Amino acid sequence: MIPTADAAAPVRAHRWYSHTYVQVLIAIALGALLGYVRPSVGEAMKPLGDAFIGLVKMIISPVIFLTIVTGIAGMRDLASVGRVAAKAFGYFLFFSTLALFVGLIVANVVRPGEGLNIDPASLDAGKVAQYAAKAHDTSLVGFLLGMIPTSLVSPLVGENILQTLIVAILFGVALTLVGQRGERVVSVLEDVAVVVFKIVGILMKAAPIGAFGAMAFTIGSYGIGALAKLAFLVGTFYLTSILFVVVVLGAVGLWAGFSIFRLISYLKGELLLVLGTSSSESALPLLIEKMEHAGCPREVVGLVVPTGYSFNLDGTNIYMTLAALFIAQACNVDLTLSQQLLLLGVAMISSKGAAGVTGAGFVTLAATLQVVPTVPLAGMTLILGVDRFMSECRSLTNFIGNAVAAVVVSKWEGGLDHAKLDAALKG
Repeated sequence: MIPTADAAAPVRAHRWYSHTYVQVLIAIALGALLGYVRPSVGEAMKPLGDAFIGLVKMIISPVIFLTIVTGIAGMRDLASVGRVAAKAFGYFLFFSTLALFVGLIVANVVRPGEGLNIDPASLDAGKVAQYAAKAHDTSLVGFLLGMIPTSLVSPLVGENILQTLIVAILFGVALTLVGQRGERVVSVLEDVAVVVFKIVGILMKAAPIGAFGAMAFTIGSYGIGALAKLAFLVGTFYLTSILFVVVVLGAVGLWAGFSIFRLISYLKGELLLVLGTSSSESALPLLIEKMEHAGCPREVVGLVVPTGYSFNLDGTNIYMTLAALFIAQACNVDLTLSQQLLLLGVAMISSKGAAGVTGAGFVTLAATLQVVPTVPLAGMTLILGVDRFMSECRSLTNFIGNAVAAVVVSKWEGGLDHAKLDAALKG
């Protein structure tokens, strides 16, 4: 088992302000205050948030590679690897599709864009041109080709999680097939993993600084006013995501034997980090550690969590259908049921691989809208100003969804340690 960064730390009392999640919460509040009072200064804080996310992204590929390789090799049974992967993808497909339908239903019932009566000709399409250009690369063929790395080691120094997954799975399977020689390599990789997770612990010391810079930039750049103008859409999206987490994922949690509220409390530090940076990627290494600590087998966590960051994006999927129909409604475009189902089908493909990167949801939305020409792409300018605020909710929902997935697949595999899970969730 890969020890966590603080596994060997002595038990000692901590003052309230020494907890990372408290520091991040204070940093978020101070960043929002600075961005509101001094917008120009808040915008200038952007490098702090970017630098922290850059540091975390630097370590993500090694963490995923080491976790998956040692997890697969530890199973010593390729049939078990295939079984876990099949269960994980079955779970991802069902709940990702359900999230798309939830967004579609809410948009049709609440109709957040109705009454705006926007003339598409009056919109500045140039503002979304850069996103539209990126969206051309999100076709199914482009997605599949993007999964193939240029070399065996390139994913370890790149940012494509899917490529890292492919190389790690191949490497783990190969280690299992070579037998005793492979065990020696696994032992070395486990030692390397200890060092890598120690680096993660060091980097997390800078989390409050990164959260402060990212939040100051968000409020300073877009302002509270931008949120107020489209408050109904943002409120609808937040409420829908909350209901999805509490009702849908909450029901899944009850079946699996845990409370969704206790799980959220257990992950509060990581969730605050995601909130501050608007990126679930920033807390990926910590989520892997936390779910192992909560009684989920390392081999299951190593497969489910990293793949979930590309294929289990509940928050992004709710946003995709809800935002697409909002734009259509705001521009007085009536979509038929078949057109809405076409949007949903394309969204299922274009959302894959978006991971937890800030702004990825906006790019995939641009790709989805292009399949229904009657919906003006320029309509995306309507939500451009508040997309950052919705990005935070997308990331939070995605993060919680992947934590639940790790527990559920662990239970399906019969490897969930309920005693450790209960102890962790009770603090």
